[in-house]
Amino acid sequence: MAVKTLSPGAALVYGVRQWRRPRGSRPAATENPAMKRTKTAAVAGTRPAYLDPDAPTDARVRDLLSRLTLAEKASQMRHESAAIPRLGIPRYDWWSEGLHGVARQGVATVFPQAIGLGATFDANLLRRVGSAISDEARAKFHARPAIERGRRYQGLTYWSPNINIFRDPRWGRGQETYGEDPFLTGLLGAAFVRGLQGDHPRYLKIAACAKHYAVHSGPEKDRHHFDARVSPKDLHETYLPAFKALVDAGVESVMGAYNRTNGEPCCGSRRLLVDILRGAWGFKGHVVSDCWAIRDFHTSHKVTKSPEESAALAVRMGCDVNCGCTYESILPAVEQGLLTEADIDACLARLLRTRFRLGMFDPDRRVPHARLRPSVVDRPKHRALAREAAAKSIVLLKNRDGILPLAPERRNLYVTGPNAATLTPLLGNYYGVNGRMVTPLEGIVARSRERGLTVNYNPGCLLDRPNVNPMDWSSGEAARADAVVAVMGLSPLLEGEEGESIASATMGDRVDIGLPAGQLAYLRKLRAHPTPLIVVLATGSPLAVQEAHDLADAVLVMWYPGEEGGNALADVLFGDVSPSGRLPVTFPRSLEQLPPFEDYAMAGRTYRYMTDEPLYPFGFGLGYGEIAYSRPRLSARRIEAGQSVRAGCVVTNRGARATEEVVQLYLADLEASVPGPRCELKAVRRVALRPGASRTIAFTITPAMMEMVGADGDRRVEPGAFRVTIGGGSPGPRGLALGAPAPVEATFEVR
Repeated sequence: MAVKTLSPGAALVYGVRQWRRPRGSRPAATENPAMKRTKTAAVAGTRPAYLDPDAPTDARVRDLLSRLTLAEKASQMRHESAAIPRLGIPRYDWWSEGLHGVARQGVATVFPQAIGLGATFDANLLRRVGSAISDEARAKFHARPAIERGRRYQGLTYWSPNINIFRDPRWGRGQETYGEDPFLTGLLGAAFVRGLQGDHPRYLKIAACAKHYAVHSGPEKDRHHFDARVSPKDLHETYLPAFKALVDAGVESVMGAYNRTNGEPCCGSRRLLVDILRGAWGFKGHVVSDCWAIRDFHTSHKVTKSPEESAALAVRMGCDVNCGCTYESILPAVEQGLLTEADIDACLARLLRTRFRLGMFDPDRRVPHARLRPSVVDRPKHRALAREAAAKSIVLLKNRDGILPLAPERRNLYVTGPNAATLTPLLGNYYGVNGRMVTPLEGIVARSRERGLTVNYNPGCLLDRPNVNPMDWSSGEAARADAVVAVMGLSPLLEGEEGESIASATMGDRVDIGLPAGQLAYLRKLRAHPTPLIVVLATGSPLAVQEAHDLADAVLVMWYPGEEGGNALADVLFGDVSPSGRLPVTFPRSLEQLPPFEDYAMAGRTYRYMTDEPLYPFGFGLGYGEIAYSRPRLSARRIEAGQSVRAGCVVTNRGARATEEVVQLYLADLEASVPGPRCELKAVRRVALRPGASRTIAFTITPAMMEMVGADGDRRVEPGAFRVTIGGGSPGPRGLALGAPAPVEATFEVR
C-alpha cells in the first residue's frame, strides 16, 4: 500500500500528517475540493473562517457572503448552482428526490409508496424508513468522485416528503401523500423528516423538504394557473397543520407550490412565506420553488409582467432557491431597481447555512455521516424493513367466512389479474430501481413452493381496457383451483403527476374512480365459479369498488408496495403476518359523493366533513385477530380551560392469532360556535397482542387537541362538551357493518 505524506499546509488543513489510500480506490473522503485552495493560506495561519469547521455557522456564512461578488451570489440561488473555483466551491444541484427511497440514482431500496406508508399509521416505522433512505443517500454521495456530486439527483438536499392533504380521490399525485388527515400527515411526515435528517447536533444527514406549500392537491392540468380559494378556517384547520408540524420537527426546507392561494402565487406569497412560515412559525431553513413555478408568475398567473419582476417578487418574499430558470434574471432585476443586494444576501445566507449544516465545506473526516459506504444500499436490513413496511401497509377490507389466511388444504392456487406479474405497480412514482423486485406472483409462488402447493397463472385481462380476443381460458383455470387471487387495480401508468402517467389522458388525474370496466367484467367471469375469490387492489388512491366488494370473498389493498411487495402480500395471504394496515383515505361509493374537483373548500370532503356513508371509512382495516374494546375511562368529566384529561380503555385480542391493532382516538367538539369537523383523529398507537392478551391503552388529551379553528383562522378552546371515541377506525356505522370492532365513547366538559 502506497503512503503519501501531505505538505505542511495540507496537514494544517486536514489535521493529519499522512493518509493511506487502498490501491485502485478513489481519492480519500477527506479530499474535499472546497478545501484545496486554502492550503497555502492555512500555512500562513490565515484560513478563511468559512472553511473553519470549529467556527460558528453564522460566522462562516457571513464570511463566505463577504467574499462573493453579486454575480456569484445570484449564481448560487438556482437549483443548478455554479462552481466558484477561486473559492474552491464546486457546482451543486439542489434537486434530489427520496419520497419512498432514493430516487433517480440507480439502485436503491424501494419502500412502499408514500400512501402505503401512510396506511401503516406507524410513526416509528416512518422514522426508520427515513433513516434507511438517508443512509443510502449519504453513501451514494460520498462514493462518487467530487466532480459527479454536483449533478442533478446526486446531492444531499432531498425534496421529500409530500405532505399535501389528499382531499379528492381524483388527484393523481395523492399517492405521494400520507392521506387525507392533517394530524396523521403531520405525525408521519415529522417522523420521516427526523429519520432523513438524523439526530446529530451539528450535521444533517440529508436535508428534508416539506412540499408543496400550500393548498396544493390538483387538478394537475390546472396547477400552473389555478387560484386555490380557501377560507381562513380551511387554511388553518386542514391545509397548514402538517406543514407546521414539520417546521416544529426541524425540517430544513419548504417547497412552494405551483398554484396561487387566495390570489398570491405560493412561491411569492407574503401571507404564506413571510407572515406565516417565517413570522408566526419561526422557520429558519430555506425555501425552494417547485420546478419552473416562478416562471408561471408571468406566463400563467399573470401577477407579474416579466422574468425580472417574477424573480424580484419571489426573492423579496423569501423564496431562496429557484428550481427552474427565472433566477437568471436576478442581476437584471437588480439593475432595474427591483431588488437590492441585501435582498439577495438574506436568501443566500439561508442556503449557505444549509450547506454548512450538511458539512459541504468541511473535511469529510469531520462529518460522521461521510463514513457510510455503498454496502448499505439495499442491504439485507433495508430489504427486511421494506418487507415489514409493505406488510404493515396492506389493508384487509373484507374477509367473508374467514377465507384468509389461506388454509393448508387449499393446495391449488390460481393467480391472475393485470397487476399480478408486472413491476410498475410495485414502484409508484419518484422511485429508484432494484434488481430484485418481487411481484405478487413471485411472492406467492415462492411461498407456495415452501408449502408444496401448486400455482398457475394467467393475466386474464388488460389493465385499462376490455380484452379484444374473446377466448377466455382463465375461467376454466379458476374453476379447477382451490382459491383465486386476482391482483387488480390501477398503476402509475394511469395516475400520477402531470405528464408522467402515459396511459392517462387527463395529466395523471382520474375522471373515473372505479375499477376499469375490463377488470370488472373479468371479475364477474371469475365469480361465476364457486371457487373462493380474493381480490387484491394495487392503487395509489381510493377506488369506488362496490361491485368488486360484493363479488369477492376477500378484498385487500396493497397500494404500490415497493421491492418486497410480493413477499409481503404472501406473508399476509398465508397468515405469517396479520394485516394491520388502516385506510389513510376515505373510499367513497361513487363520484356523486364528492364536491367538484376544482373546489378547494373542505365541506363534504374526507371523513372529517363528509356526511354520506362511504364504501370504506378512514382508519378502517381488519385483521386476523378478534379485537374488543372495553371499559372507557376518563381522568375527569369536567375540566377547566387549559387543563388536560386522560382517556383510556382496555384492548383485548379474543382471537386465536397474534395481531397488531391500530388504536385510534378521535375527538369531537359537540358545542363549537362555528361549524367544524364531525370528528378529528388526535392520537394513534400500535399495539401487538398475542391470542387472549389485553392491554390498557391511555392517551393524554391536551388543550391543543381541544382547540377549534374559528371563521377567521384563529385557534381557541371553547367551553362545552367533547366526545372521545377510541377504536379501530373513524366513528360511524359503516366500519361496524364491515366487521370493525365496536369503539368505546365517553364525554367530558370544558368549563
